[in-house]
Amino acid sequence: MATTLYSATMSLDGFIAGPDGDMSWLTPHIAPNPLVDDLIPRIGALLVGNRTFGGDDPYRGTDRAGKPFGGGWDGPQFVVTHHPRPPADGITFVPDVATAVTAARAAAGDGYVNILGADIARQCLTLGELDEILTIIAPVLLGSGTRLFDAPGTPPVQLEQVSVTHTPKAINTWMRIIN
Repeated sequence: MATTLYSATMSLDGFIAGPDGDMSWLTPHIAPNPLVDDLIPRIGALLVGNRTFGGDDPYRGTDRAGKPFGGGWDGPQFVVTHHPRPPADGITFVPDVATAVTAARAAAGDGYVNILGADIARQCLTLGELDEILTIIAPVLLGSGTRLFDAPGTPPVQLEQVSVTHTPKAINTWMRIIN
């Protein structure tokens, strides 16, 4: 059965996007990362929020723009949107998170369902459908923007450390949800 994984690069102060979804901050921090290189072929499907799907792209202006992981991954994508449209190019538009998780898990087989988007990850956590979190911490402070998780008033979520690895440009922290 597929494992759901929320992966994101974030600033040291906990933001995955700058104000108004700006992702240009990420461009100077994209660098080889053996952990990510090992993960990508193990991803069986993507579960993506609509804002992330249609949002800013750190690869903007390059031949890697608009492609998952800058073109490093190809496969089925499930985009959660209140305005679904017919599938196209391996992308299925789904009206709610629960339906999207079920479809993405089926498509991923024994691989990972990689979640892209803070709100979708939060909803998966609330539904009990989030298994693991991988944060790639970039050496930058953004000060504001979209937080990795933003759910004021929710109870603490207990995590178990899977691994911590370092690259010259990032610290990777992989955690498993235990409650």
